[in-house]
Amino acid sequence: MGLLRATDPAGLVDAPFNYPEVGATGEAELPAGYRTGSYSAVVGAGRADFERAAAAVFDWRAQRSVGFRVRASGPAGVPGTVVVLTAGFARLGHELPCRVVWAQTGGDERGFSYGTLAGHPESGEERFTLRLLPDGDVVYEIRVFFRLASRAARLAGPLSLGLQRLGTRRYLTAIGRAARG
Repeated sequence: MGLLRATDPAGLVDAPFNYPEVGATGEAELPAGYRTGSYSAVVGAGRADFERAAAAVFDWRAQRSVGFRVRASGPAGVPGTVVVLTAGFARLGHELPCRVVWAQTGGDERGFSYGTLAGHPESGEERFTLRLLPDGDVVYEIRVFFRLASRAARLAGPLSLGLQRLGTRRYLTAIGRAARG
């Protein structure tokens, strides 16, 4: 995927997930047998910060903050939307296909989860949730479970894991910047 071509996200609407626990980032405990993580940060205060941050979450701002090119078959707030994130150079980069498995676009808790599709170098799911707490704090949380799925990702082991951690930190920073305007 990605070598001298760009995959059309609409063509992956029926592509299989490459893991069985679809939707598990919404469970109290993340599935066993994966690397897991839960990261959160207060990114703002008050309704205005919450609304700006929510707009950024649904505009793929976190993913763009790490340099991914984003092509999607629809909005992040619609389950079933396929997104192809491209890392590296256009048409020469590595494509990371995912599908939205959960979304909540209203209320004081908003966000979405996407799961990896066949061809992704990892298998698993990420959930991006934004909450406006009663005290006014705006909290952004990322929950993830994953395995390195491709041979190349496993060979690059520590580098792959380091890039994932760096990406997560940048996701938190990007949404914090968006919240503050």
